[in-house]
Amino acid sequence: MFVYSVRASALRFVSVIVLSVIALAALIAFVPTYVPASVIVKENSVTVSGIRTEEDRIGFLKQFGWEVAGDAPEAVEVTVPARFDKVCENYNAIQKAQGMDLSRYRGKKVMRYTYTLASYPGYDGTVLASILVYKNKVIGGDICSADVTGFLHGFKK
Repeated sequence: MFVYSVRASALRFVSVIVLSVIALAALIAFVPTYVPASVIVKENSVTVSGIRTEEDRIGFLKQFGWEVAGDAPEAVEVTVPARFDKVCENYNAIQKAQGMDLSRYRGKKVMRYTYTLASYPGYDGTVLASILVYKNKVIGGDICSADVTGFLHGFKK
């Protein structure tokens, strides 16, 4: 018969090491791998915060080269869905590509401002710009055609 004894301090040391490795592996596995919008925004020098007035929102669109038609914008309070279906996931993929992420705002009420653009290169139909604002910060939005078979993309041309 073989008898092996382990001191309590050695057992504690090994268990602390094992728990540390498990905790580190869990952090690596579960921490999101996206770059925060603030980092991307600073690199591209696009202002997303301090959006309080219509002039601020129009100025935000001008940063991307868009000109707004003279029509008054449509302003609607909307709720970001608490659970994203396939459509919401696809829309959020567009937001993530432009350095924004709507998943952080699930269940929150936000303002959606929709403007008619004065022109769109190579397209003669009506084009709309939607901006999602939460607490004076642009958290998402898109450029889309009013035509059902049209297009939808982020703010960049």
